[in-house]
Amino acid sequence: MTTGGGEGHDGGIADRQSVRFLWLYALAWAGGAIAYVPFLTLLLPLRVNAMVAGQAVSVLSYLTVVGAFAASVGGIFFGWASDLTGRRIPWILAGLIISSVALLALSAGTTALQLGTLLVIWQLGLNMMLGPLSALAADFVPDQQKGFLGGLLAFAPAGGAAAGAFVTIPGLAGPEGRFALVAALTAACVLPLILFGKPRAVRLSSKHGIAEGNVERVPVATIRMWIARLAVQLSEAALFAYLLFYFASISSGIGEAETARIFSLLLVASIPVAMVAGRWSDRTDSAIVPLRITAALAAAGLAVMAVSSTVEWSLAGYVIFGLATPVFLALHSSQTLRVLPRSDRRGRDLGVFNLTNTTPSLIVPWLTVAIVPHYGFGPLFWILAGFAGLACLLLISIRSLPKAT
Repeated sequence: MTTGGGEGHDGGIADRQSVRFLWLYALAWAGGAIAYVPFLTLLLPLRVNAMVAGQAVSVLSYLTVVGAFAASVGGIFFGWASDLTGRRIPWILAGLIISSVALLALSAGTTALQLGTLLVIWQLGLNMMLGPLSALAADFVPDQQKGFLGGLLAFAPAGGAAAGAFVTIPGLAGPEGRFALVAALTAACVLPLILFGKPRAVRLSSKHGIAEGNVERVPVATIRMWIARLAVQLSEAALFAYLLFYFASISSGIGEAETARIFSLLLVASIPVAMVAGRWSDRTDSAIVPLRITAALAAAGLAVMAVSSTVEWSLAGYVIFGLATPVFLALHSSQTLRVLPRSDRRGRDLGVFNLTNTTPSLIVPWLTVAIVPHYGFGPLFWILAGFAGLACLLLISIRSLPKAT
């Protein structure tokens, strides 16, 4: 199957992918985070609040649900479409253009209906870019470099947070100009891969799921990896959305500026940890071990937060969680490429894995509303710790991920 769409090759079949391609791929992946993190966490809430200040929470909740649904459908559909066409790059480029144009249009939206419509277009365009982009790594990164790739992917969350801080610098740009800055930063990160990536043709593992008749048998390891990521993502999404409220509940001295600094520092600190862990997993062929350890640490951090009665212990628990979770998610993203059921449907199957990223947006608000107002954050953190603990147990039950062949 051809999976290029303009991707050049250095000739022959290599055992390892070029480091240049891996770094350009990581830059493009960071561009994806830059596309959605500042928009969803800052620009969209500010735009909604400017339009309907009295109903901002309800309107934003509605838009979040609609956007998550569009992202879920778009991830699967466009990944599958790039499978069928055998080309990834044209889809990535088209998605970049559509999402950028939609983002600029969102800055001028004046009603909730307009924002909702444009948000759906933006999500579809974004996932037209991200779905085939994720499959591109499955096409061109061999198993023995997936740990290194996972370490590089840890740059993406920090890049998204840094972009949010950059575009909101006072005096840098007005409300509409911030949307344009995000679009420009995204393009600056994604276009180098499109123009200069030129991956080598490499030997990939030939192992995949078994098809019997019209029914595909999905490997047990694939299912467990999917559930494990969903469990950790539920915990991460809850902390991401409600961290400010949690710290405000334990200390009046921790406001939005302090919370943002803590959050950003931990994302940056997680990068070298992920790179070391990824390199180690490649050298020792122990892809699953860092995932087990980081899931266990995430559960431990949440447990500490659940029982904490002081600021110091609460911060200690969050530091453990905030370091472990980005490492887990980055390494999981790359090691997932080992367990895709079919080599000819990588884009579609990664779209299904993407549901672990979008589904928490539909679950976490209801879970939080049902627990926190009545019982506080402690019980919520115990539930989230249980999710992370479940992920660890599922990963322990996987003896090893498929080896490169």
